[in-house]
Order: sequence, then structure tokens, then C-alpha cells
Amino acid sequence: MAQVEENYTEVSAFLIVGFPGLQLEHFHTVAWFLFILYVTTVVGNLVLVVMFALEHSLQKPMYIIMVSLALSDVGFTTVALPKLIARYWWNDASIGFYTCHFQRHMIHYFGSLNSLIMLTMAMDRYLAVCFPLRYPMLMTAPTMTILTVFSWLVAHVFPGVTSINFTQISFCGSNEIIQAFCDTLSLTALACGDKRYLSGASYATAMFILLVPLGFVIFSYFCIIISVFHMTSGQGRRKTLSTCATQGCIISIYYIPRFFVYSAPHIPNMRMTSDSRIATTFFYSFFPPLINPFVYCLRTKEIKAIWSRWVQRLQVVQPKSSKTADVPKVK
Repeated sequence: MAQVEENYTEVSAFLIVGFPGLQLEHFHTVAWFLFILYVTTVVGNLVLVVMFALEHSLQKPMYIIMVSLALSDVGFTTVALPKLIARYWWNDASIGFYTCHFQRHMIHYFGSLNSLIMLTMAMDRYLAVCFPLRYPMLMTAPTMTILTVFSWLVAHVFPGVTSINFTQISFCGSNEIIQAFCDTLSLTALACGDKRYLSGASYATAMFILLVPLGFVIFSYFCIIISVFHMTSGQGRRKTLSTCATQGCIISIYYIPRFFVYSAPHIPNMRMTSDSRIATTFFYSFFPPLINPFVYCLRTKEIKAIWSRWVQRLQVVQPKSSKTADVPKVK
């Protein structure tokens, strides 16, 4: 460690504390839980990606959004969970200085990307419900692909602003990150000197990428609800409301807890304990990636039909293989 100033040493590595109150005897149990969570999330989302790649009938705007969300969820969990699993499996809490900053950037990159994906999803539903006749011309597969690529590129801008600010500060004293992974709030708490500018700039950036898409999402759902009540078909009304209710739950889980976690340090008389902040962050970070493939796939008739067809093919192939194995060899 290099000396920064008297009585202070510059931090060269950080320690991921994880859940502060967790006892050592429970580490392996938590590690297994996190490992199963990681495998289930990755496999569930990759199945959707593979299905999209193999089935040309799914290469439509709505499914392009789903695949984009699935890839984002795989990326987020792969950035965040392996180190946390190692922390509890091998009691390896150490993470390098630059590795931690890279993880922080990617954590907030995928968070920003998911916010833009939610915005694109809301735009797609808004056009489909409110302008059904013009929708096929306005939202084509190439158009959605361009919007998706644009989202994946632009999402780097928002955490990039904070990354530039972090290059101008130093860290000294404690190197313990009271969180499940490296994030802006945890690293800001460990910074030396006056943190008000860094904290304010990070909060403003986070609120922009959260509230601007959320504003359009609320507007689009308001318009969708009005259009739904003008529908003559009761079945179409129920189907649209059911789809919007499902997406609304996912969006609520994504936006609302984030707002409280990010806003708590900036709102007087609003304080969160370390355990409640970590539990809330863990919930909104890892629960949506886990349930997204099941929510969006199992509620889509086209995907359920393809999945049933795949299962039937496997059932046909297996008996043939067993019959071939049972045929006695002629000597």
C-alpha cells in the first residue's frame, strides 16, 4: 500500500463483506443457494436465447426485446454472483482494486441497460395497443434491432460518467464493502475527502436513467389502459390487461426498490440499515433475472407451442434409441 498522506494508506484491494450478520457455519449453505440461483438464471435465460436463434418464427420485435433482456440478465448475474459465491464457498472476500471498479461499472451498466429495455418494451406495447394498424409498419424487426443495439451502446454512458469521477478521487482507511458486490454507494462511502460532489453526481445520473424511462412507462401504460377500455372484444381486453399487469409487476420490482435504496442517503430522516439495504438490493438485482424467462415465456402461446414441440421430439427420439439398444446382435 502506498502512502497518500499522514496516517492514511491508499487502498489497493477491497473486501466484499456480503451479509454482515451471517455466521460462518451458514456460509456453505448460502454458497449453494447462490450457485443454484446463478445456474437456474443463466440456463433459463439462455434457453430463451437458443429458442430465438433456432426458431425463425420468433424473430419478431417483441421477442427481440425478450432476448435482449435475457442476455442482459445473464450478463448481470455473471458479473455479480460468481465473486459472491466465492466469498461464501471459499471465504474469499478479496477483490482487486481495478476489478472492483470494473464490476461497479458493469453492475450499473446492466442496470442502465435494463431500464432502457423496459423503456423499449413499453414503447412496443404502446404502439401495438394504441396504434394496432400502424404497428407493423412502425415497429419492424430491423427497427427493433437498431433500438436494441442503440440501448446496449448508450447504457455505457451513465456508469461511465461516474467512472470518470472515480478516477479523480482516492480511497483510504477501511476497504470493506458492505454490500454483495462493488457498487457506487459502497465505493463512495470509502472515498477520502469531500464526497458531496461525487455522491450528488452519482445520484443525479441514477435518477435520470431511472425516472426518465419510468415516466414514459407510466405514460404508455396510462394510454394502454384507456385504449383497452375502448375495446369491443372482452377476450382481447383481458389478454391485454393480463400482459400489462405481468410487465407492470416486473417493472415495479425493478424501479421502486432502486429508488428507495438510491434516495435514502439524500432524503432527511430516511435511513436504511446495512442489512435492509443489502437485502433490498439483492431482491431487485437477482429476483427479476430469475423469473423473467418464466414470466415472459410461459405466458406467450407461441413460445409454449414451440417448447411443447421440442419436448415431443425428445420423447419420440428416446423410445427409438431404447429400441435400437435392445435389439440383440447377430453373431
